[in-house]
Amino acid sequence: MASQREFEIIVYGATGFTGRLVAEYLVSRSAEADAPRWAMSGRSQGKLEEIRSEIGAPADLPLITADASDPAALHAMAERTEVVLTTVGPYQLYGTPLVEACVATGTGYVDLCGEPNWMREMIDAHQAAAKASGARIVFSCGFDSIPFDCGVQQLQKRCREAGAGLHSASRAAYVR
Repeated sequence: MASQREFEIIVYGATGFTGRLVAEYLVSRSAEADAPRWAMSGRSQGKLEEIRSEIGAPADLPLITADASDPAALHAMAERTEVVLTTVGPYQLYGTPLVEACVATGTGYVDLCGEPNWMREMIDAHQAAAKASGARIVFSCGFDSIPFDCGVQQLQKRCREAGAGLHSASRAAYVR
């Protein structure tokens, strides 16, 4: 089913280091048949224009000005897209209004947060409303989460290997 929204992705924070990397990647895919409809967003129109030019994005690539302290601008931005991919952190300082806007508009939200207390707070506060609106809120998608995920995977593998010859009671004690 085709989306009724103007964009598939809005890169929020496109003028920062990580946001720019995401925007550069999307520009590199722009000639592909399945390239997403996307826009760059940030708090400064002038900086967005500068980055768009520097990364070789088309001059007509849409730019959306939205400040993290302006809930109305965030809401308007979220209404225009299927997913907001945000690199604007620290999330406990700047992320809550955007999560709220995405939940209210049924928009997907993706970040690369490494702030577990804030993530727990957002889940507790918004899970029911996100389910009701259809918003999918996905934290920690990116480089910062990968080393920890790999560490957990290796720990699990080692525990299984070490516990393979133990009976269940000993294995349970060993894994703890």
